[in-house]
Parts: sequence; C-alpha cells; structure tokens
Amino acid sequence: MSAPARPVPRAPHVALPITAGLLDGAAAGLVVAAVTDLSLVIDPDGVIREVSAGGEDPGPDTVAAWRGRPLSDTVTVESRPKVEALLREARAGALTRWRQVNHPCPEGPDLPVRYAALRAKADGPVILVGRNLRAVAALQRRLAEAQQAMERDYDRLRAAETRYRLLFQLSGEAVLVVDAGTRRITEVNPAASRLLGRAAKRLAGQDVVDLFEDRSARDLEVLFTTLRVSGEAPDLEARLAHNRGPATVSASLFRGETSTSVLLRLAAPAAREEGSGLSAHAAELLRALPEGFVVADSGRRVLAANAAFLERVQLATEEQARGQPLERWLGHDETEAQALFATLREHGSVRRFSTVLRGQYGSVEDVEVAAVAVPGQGCLGFSFRAGPRRAVPASGSLPRSVEQMTELVGRVSMKTLVRETTDLIEKLCIEAALRITRDNRASAAEMLGLSRQGLYAKMRRYGVGDLDGPDEA
Repeated sequence: MSAPARPVPRAPHVALPITAGLLDGAAAGLVVAAVTDLSLVIDPDGVIREVSAGGEDPGPDTVAAWRGRPLSDTVTVESRPKVEALLREARAGALTRWRQVNHPCPEGPDLPVRYAALRAKADGPVILVGRNLRAVAALQRRLAEAQQAMERDYDRLRAAETRYRLLFQLSGEAVLVVDAGTRRITEVNPAASRLLGRAAKRLAGQDVVDLFEDRSARDLEVLFTTLRVSGEAPDLEARLAHNRGPATVSASLFRGETSTSVLLRLAAPAAREEGSGLSAHAAELLRALPEGFVVADSGRRVLAANAAFLERVQLATEEQARGQPLERWLGHDETEAQALFATLREHGSVRRFSTVLRGQYGSVEDVEVAAVAVPGQGCLGFSFRAGPRRAVPASGSLPRSVEQMTELVGRVSMKTLVRETTDLIEKLCIEAALRITRDNRASAAEMLGLSRQGLYAKMRRYGVGDLDGPDEA
C-alpha cells in the first residue's frame, strides 16, 4: 500500500531549478519565452537585451523595437515605479509577485502586461516573464460598454414611465387600470377619483363592478367576458353607484410583463348648456376676476381655480391646485374650515365668513368667503375677498383684546378658543414673574408654583426669556 501523497504547500515564490547554473541568462530567456506571452532579459543597467513574444499580439515588430532600450523607457509613467520594484526584488531561483505594467503603443491603446521577475544566477541578468492582458482588458471594456448601454436603456425606460405617469395624472379623462382576471382596480387617476367621489387609495384593490349600479354591473361583467374572449368590446352606457350619474365606459385590453390589464375610460355626459356663448364668456370672466374663485367637488377637492386665488395661495399653475383639498389652504386650523363647510352643507350658502388663506410658502392673508352649493350638480363654489386688516396691538398691550377673542366665536370651536386663551394667560404670567424677579428663574418658578423644569418647558413652548443665560439659585 503506497503512502498518501503529501500536499504541496503554496509559497509566494516558486523555485526554478532550470536556472540553477545549467543555463545562461539568454538561454533561460528563450526557454521561458516558449511558455509565456512575453519575456524580457534585462542586464544589470536596466537595459533590455533580449525580447521574445509569443503569438501575434502585440506583434514581433513592436516588441523587437524595445531591444537595447532601458526598460523604464518602454513603459508608461505610472508603471515606472512597478518595473523598478520588479528589478529590485528579483533574486535567483524565485519569482517575484506579479505586477501589471502598461506599454505605450503608437498604433493603438496601451498594451497591459502582467509581469513577474527572476534571476538566472545570483549576479546574472533579470528575466521578466509576462502575460498579455489585452484580451482581458477588451473583455472588461466590452463589459463596461454593456453596463453603460443597460444604464442608458434603464434611463429611457424611466423617462418613458415618468411621461406615462405625468399624462396619467394630468389627463382630464377619468381612467382606471384594472386587472383583467380579478377585475381589481390597480391604478386610478385624479379625474376618475373626482368623478367617483372617492379617494384613489380607497378605490385601489376594489372590484370595479362595485362602482356601478346593479343593472350596469351585469353589463360590465359581460364587457369583461367579451374582452377576455375577443380582445375588444364595444362602449357601454352605464350608471355609477351612489347616484354619481351616467357614464360611457370604454375598455381596452393590454398585456404587461406577467399579467393582462384593462384600461377603462369613464366619460360623463357633457352638461347641457343653454346659451353656450354666454357660458364661455362667464368662464373667462371668472378666470379674470380680481377676487379669488374656486370650484370644488362634493369632497371639497379643487376642480378649477382662477389666477387671483392661485396668487393668494402662492401657486404657479392651476394644475398644482387641481385635485387638492381646499382646506389645505383655508383657515387658521382644521376646525375653522370644518365650520365653514358645515354651515354650507346646512344652509346651502355662506356669506362674509371671515377666515384666512395660507400660502404655499407661509404667507397668511385675511379673507372673507362667500360660498354656494349647486343643487344636483355635486359641486361647490367659493369666492375669496380680501378682508379688513386688523390693527397691530401697541407694544406692551395684550396681543389679543376681548373684542378680538369674541370675534373668533363661531369661527373656531370653544375648546380651541379656551386652549388659546389659556396659553395666552400662561405666557403673560411667566413674563410677569420673570419681570418681577428680574429674570431669576428659580424665584419665578416658586412664585408661579411650578418646578424649575416645568418653568423651563413652558418658557421653551412660548418662546419666553433667555434659556441660555445663567440660572440663579
């Protein structure tokens, strides 16, 4: 039974017995050239004495021109420290570690070569054995080009998706994207959300048939069956659920990556207009009106707005306001806007409701609102007129008088009014205590019956005093 073979240890240097005195430097260089892409014999002065290249790349004529030249003159500037290190580390019977060196080529790109060095004898010439990396470099270059081509394709796809999303969102036609198999809604544009009177998030995932009355729902089921069989279906006259009125349904089938979807277009019949010329002139007049004017749906989302309103809320185009809830810009807080809408819902109209319009970038303007609900049309009209400016209280006086407080009655809830009044009184008491104690916060806290931490918290809340100043015990 033979003994098991012992593993050969991996060492950083490989012994070459062929150079142990049996061959001179030139002969050893010829032997090495037979098994390498490129071999160079370098004398002690760093001059190339023998050159041998295997294969047609980089070509024998190019390599033969290096003979008799210093090695450092045949490489690029950044490669010179590498070849100096190779010559310095070369020793008899062992290879140095591999280093990549670039040779300039006048007829094309640089020639990349991976070199290792050894000496035939202790005092003999240095032999550089090299592996041509031009094929590897070409593969890397093609890989980089392929990656860049993929990135360009991805950018084009992303730009196309952005254009699709923009057209989908800004389209005035109500559009739904529905899964053909399950009839579940996957996407809803703002126009469809306004027509159906429901938010897009609530519509997503719902069976599209449930959006129609029972009789129309059966017709819609037939439409989907026809689409799956023949790929097309005629337009359908249907009625939307929840008394949203009639609509013409157009369906188109399209296939995505892994599923088939249906593009549903809902077109509500145009409202009858008597004297269309007068209606067109009225629309132009409302858009040019110096007072802000807004038309909203029953969900108080903006359908149209004139230039005066856009200027007051600091918007550049009507598209920025369309589909947004009106309370985004209306009122000091949410309760004030809700009070206006509740009055409008109860009485059908509102006159001279004093509130504010908040701009997109922080401006606040006092306005008087007149509003009306159009019966049977499901839309609301709002007019915004600049309100009277209140005089600024004199320095040292109360920031809100009793008259100013009572003006808020009916505009905000009593809970909000009491909270604001309490905050005002707390702030005045803290300011008075700090003034009496000459900004001694410990004494002020004791005077107010608060802990020192509690006083600091209220000072931060109301912006009173200098919290960075020294505390007095």
